Amino acid sequence: MVTLDRIYTRGGDGGETSLGDGERVAKDAPRIAAIGAVDEANAAIGLARLHTAGEPDAFLARIQNDLFDLGADLCTPEGGRKATNALRITDSQVERLEREIDRMNATLHPLKSFILPGGSAAAAYLHLGRTVARRAERLMVTLKRTEPVGAPAMRYINRLSDHLFVLARHLNDQGAGDVLWTPGANR
Repeated sequence: MVTLDRIYTRGGDGGETSLGDGERVAKDAPRIAAIGAVDEANAAIGLARLHTAGEPDAFLARIQNDLFDLGADLCTPEGGRKATNALRITDSQVERLEREIDRMNATLHPLKSFILPGGSAAAAYLHLGRTVARRAERLMVTLKRTEPVGAPAMRYINRLSDHLFVLARHLNDQGAGDVLWTPGANR
């Protein structure tokens, strides 16, 4: 576990922060941008959880914990000094998301149009989380162009946005309460 006995350190006042292996990097570095977007996705999921209960809330609780694992994974570079025993996203975490997606998707009404974010409060917040997860994925792809990023981490963030989409539909009365896009409706 991590012990935080001091919230501010003044170490970042000059625009740099420390990675998990102690390396100092700019706060706008691609790695830090990706970590920040993962954190934002986690915050949006926290908002969604204010409107969930039961199994959907348990899914989201596990995902929130996984997102901290993903942040830890990204915080310790694959080729860095402390890479050997670093916490990494695993294939089993990705597979769990896939099983949950498949189980929920089997009960949904078929899609007949693109979906607008909305329906229920939980679904709207999950769509927000989904879009932030997609941004995190794009930032991780940018990072991967110059530094190694684990394949399970890349698969996890990709599956996460799918999971949040399917869960949003599930919480919108199995898709019956989805808000559908009507192309050209306001011309």
